[in-house]
Amino acid sequence: MKPTLLAITLLTDEHQAQIAQAFDLIYAPEPDQAADAIARDGARVQAVLTIGSIGLSAAQMDALPQLQLVCALGAGYENIAVAHARARGIAVANGAGTNDDCVADHAFGLLIATVRGIPRLDALTRQGVWRTTLPLPPNVSHKRLGILGLGTIGRKIARRALGFEMEVGYHNRTPKDDVPHRYFDSLHALAAWCDVLVIATPGGPGTRHLVDAKTLQALGPRGWLVNIARGSVVDTAALAEALRTNAIAGAGLDVYESEPAPPAELVGLTNVVLTPHVAGWSPEAVQNSVDRFIANATRHFAGQPMVSPIV
Repeated sequence: MKPTLLAITLLTDEHQAQIAQAFDLIYAPEPDQAADAIARDGARVQAVLTIGSIGLSAAQMDALPQLQLVCALGAGYENIAVAHARARGIAVANGAGTNDDCVADHAFGLLIATVRGIPRLDALTRQGVWRTTLPLPPNVSHKRLGILGLGTIGRKIARRALGFEMEVGYHNRTPKDDVPHRYFDSLHALAAWCDVLVIATPGGPGTRHLVDAKTLQALGPRGWLVNIARGSVVDTAALAEALRTNAIAGAGLDVYESEPAPPAELVGLTNVVLTPHVAGWSPEAVQNSVDRFIANATRHFAGQPMVSPIV
């Protein structure tokens, strides 16, 4: 008999069919659908598939008495009640490494678009504005790149930066022994040093509003901010003020606190580039994430070690 899986995140028809080959799938991607599914079928659910921004709460877990496994489709798991899961003996896994290249690619796309002002140049070109009436957009090459969070994605962003002959610095809780990049023991010091600050740190309470008004002040009027991590890491009100007053040069954001609604404070500003939390989305990356989930879940129910458990 197939294990019963409750999926509370969006899946394509093809991925639903792929997952249904190994699991008795209950598909409930909307919050009201998930609540109804838990109330109706909670007694038989053995696994839940979610994403970091949706998560799975302690109360939801407690409504699933047969729950054995919670998996995040992707690397983030900030809204999964991991401690509660451990206390109940529920295994937790994620899709670490399945979309890192896609996220790093998008981060650099945002970086270039932001520094060079490409969306604004596109709009002006369509209006008939020629280059001789415009200020010169800066180089990306040879700038200083600061990375907040040198995990797997941060490292891949740094690798791409080297192709642009950028000098790379980073801030983590502790320095990494296996990288050549310059370590900064505080985010403020990193922001003061770099030209472009890229956020690649996990979300959650521990990093909420880590990038605040003081950080943006340190980044300065010739500095740019790029966020492909979680919207909660940046104080949106402080960022809007910094962009309005040109306290920083610009920002490129794939994530924001108001998701899925666009950030109202930012949408009218011309020195910010916005994308709808798609940095980790590509056909290749999503397929990798689904394949990883199936590998983790089938191994768990076969009594084998999972590929990427949260330990």
